[in-house]
Amino acid sequence: MISALANGESTIVGLSPGHDVAATSQIMEQLGARRDDEDGVVSFTGPSDGLLASGEDLDCGNSGTTMRLLTGIASAVPGSHRLVGDASLSTRPMDRVAIPLSLMGASIQGQGPRSVAPLLIEGSDTLHGVTYEVPMASAQVKSAILFAALAASGPTTVVERVRTRPTTEAMLSRAGVGVVSIDDSDGRSITLHPGRPVARAWTIPGDPSQAAFFAVLGAIHPRASIEILDIDGAPERVGFLDVLQRMGATLSVRGVGETLNIVVRSSELLATEVHAKEIPSVDEVPVLVVAAAAASGVSAFRDMGELRLKESNRFDGSLSLAAKLGCHVWSEGDDLFVEGLGDASRFADFALDATLDHRMVMASAVAGCAGAGASITSADTVSSSYPDFFRDLRTLE
Repeated sequence: MISALANGESTIVGLSPGHDVAATSQIMEQLGARRDDEDGVVSFTGPSDGLLASGEDLDCGNSGTTMRLLTGIASAVPGSHRLVGDASLSTRPMDRVAIPLSLMGASIQGQGPRSVAPLLIEGSDTLHGVTYEVPMASAQVKSAILFAALAASGPTTVVERVRTRPTTEAMLSRAGVGVVSIDDSDGRSITLHPGRPVARAWTIPGDPSQAAFFAVLGAIHPRASIEILDIDGAPERVGFLDVLQRMGATLSVRGVGETLNIVVRSSELLATEVHAKEIPSVDEVPVLVVAAAAASGVSAFRDMGELRLKESNRFDGSLSLAAKLGCHVWSEGDDLFVEGLGDASRFADFALDATLDHRMVMASAVAGCAGAGASITSADTVSSSYPDFFRDLRTLE
């Protein structure tokens, strides 16, 4: 997205082959950017006069990140835009981006009270800066506002009560945009001054959310030593490591520049309490629930209501997965509880329909590999973020 917004050619090394990224790439090309692939390097050239509206639907597939960030971009591209997604994405609330963008002068029309897709956007070159406090922990909402703010009149400030991953503001800063980020207690304020990103070379680190599945597998498998290399070390993205260390995982972390290398070995885990603010995206919670199922004692996951608004209802899905493994589980409001079995070897063989949720596929696969086995329906949906997941899983011996 940043490369498409820039004037000139950017190069990207380490771009994910996932369907979510492919959908994003396709949309940027529809809006006028050019992509070229050669020897593992992706080149993206943004049009000199900026992006232009496309007469075709912009299909975001299964990706909430694509749709929410694209809403910010499209709001500042004059013309009509229609954003669509698959059945899962078309149930996810887009009012959380439509509201702040409307305050900036954007015209966004969704379906129903939560503004679900398809979204109809009338892009404008007259957006104005605002100060907006994000009511939930959401890097997607923050990023949508920052993308729209690039073309707004005057500065825009986004205030977070809970700090979320700083990827977007950090990358915009590296692309020459004026961004000031100030931490304040548990929160943060980010002020962006309008400007166009400059083209540059990018190297993408490994995804901590994907690494979490292998970290948990290494901790709960009876005969494991797994090394995970070169993952993004942003504190807001690696909270799962603190959780696993608290549970007693045999785990070592070594920093290499802005990336981390992790080694995880078979461990005897103990129950813990996990708060949503430790893992602002809550994306790693399903696999941490699997870790809790293998631990001794009752683990509590606090303030996890956001799980209900993901690709599937991961709140209920995580409880169901732990129950299928043989655990006693229950919930109280937005808190969920798992009484662990003390050892993954006690996991029951189970079957699970992951619907269209890639993270539930991977969490179920981790549980199956460490325990008696699993039968996963809709497992191919893992391709949205990690097409090679099962291939990489099979390489472990």
